[in-house]
Amino acid sequence: MRPWVPHVDMDQFIAAVELLRRPELVGVPVIVGTSADPTQRAVVMTATYEARAHGIRSGMPLRTAHRKCPEAVLLPVDHAHYEEASAVVMATLRAHPGATVEVLGWDEAFVGIETDDPAAQARAIQAEVLAATGLQCSIGIGATLVRAKTATDFGKPQGVYQLTRETWLDVMGDRPTSALWGIGPRIAARLDGLGLHTVRDLAGADSPSLQAAFGPATGPHLIALGRGEGRHTVDDTPWVARAHGHETTFQRDLTEPAEIDAALHELAGAVVADLRSEGRACARVHLKVRFRPFWTVTRVRTLSAPTLDAGVVAETAAALLAALDQDGRPIRLLGIRGDMVPPPGGYDPPRSHGRRGAP
Repeated sequence: MRPWVPHVDMDQFIAAVELLRRPELVGVPVIVGTSADPTQRAVVMTATYEARAHGIRSGMPLRTAHRKCPEAVLLPVDHAHYEEASAVVMATLRAHPGATVEVLGWDEAFVGIETDDPAAQARAIQAEVLAATGLQCSIGIGATLVRAKTATDFGKPQGVYQLTRETWLDVMGDRPTSALWGIGPRIAARLDGLGLHTVRDLAGADSPSLQAAFGPATGPHLIALGRGEGRHTVDDTPWVARAHGHETTFQRDLTEPAEIDAALHELAGAVVADLRSEGRACARVHLKVRFRPFWTVTRVRTLSAPTLDAGVVAETAAALLAALDQDGRPIRLLGIRGDMVPPPGGYDPPRSHGRRGAP
């Protein structure tokens, strides 16, 4: 009996949940967006595999997706329904014998188990989830979180795939470093500048050189990623939110000071309502603004004292906006996020590959 970390990832989760209540759409291109009206400013949340075959992807403007696949059925996002389905999925995973579950979001989780046949356990988990929800999932298996998470993509859809220390470089070695979970475009570009282009290059990198380039903690961490190493235990500690935020994409660009001020106060009110539900005040305000045509800026300011006064949050966001010195430039999106004061006892220590937490 050895410890393993299956990574469970629901296949096209949001779209699949929609198809459960609209079975007549099975086999049809379906796009779920922040709106179902392609004439509005909206983006694609997800799409069925049939729609993806037309080049549809998450984050794409809905009007672009509609042009690529005009025959697709457009559905509006329904957060409450997805949260309900996700809760059943996670409850099913927790009910698996001997399982410890670390939730990453609506549609994925790590499941810590001890077994001498991880593939059989993974198939049993797939069957349990399907029986409880009618939804399919893919499972990656590894002895570390990074191997399990990476393996999942090789098993999609509805498959099981295992990566071990022995097979890691055979499968991943020639792939770019950006293929690793936790390495984004900026880090990958910096690694390229050091001559580390592939996972194999990174796995064999010189630790002192990377420590000099990235720091004493991040350097060795990146090498461990290249080798598929890292955290190997699943942590089921309940996730504690650090912030709450809201943003709005406007159907008509905002140009008048009064309407911009009203939008900021509305967003601040929604943020503070979320903070009140947590019982924790706002300590820092983040502003996100997208000017026409598509220039996005973020700014942040720490408050002199924590507050649950929406007016203070709105005024701080307005000051951040004014400091950008873009008076009169049309605004298509505004967002405010409030970082909360830490809970009693503080936050959990940072984990390698920190969790997003369920939305």
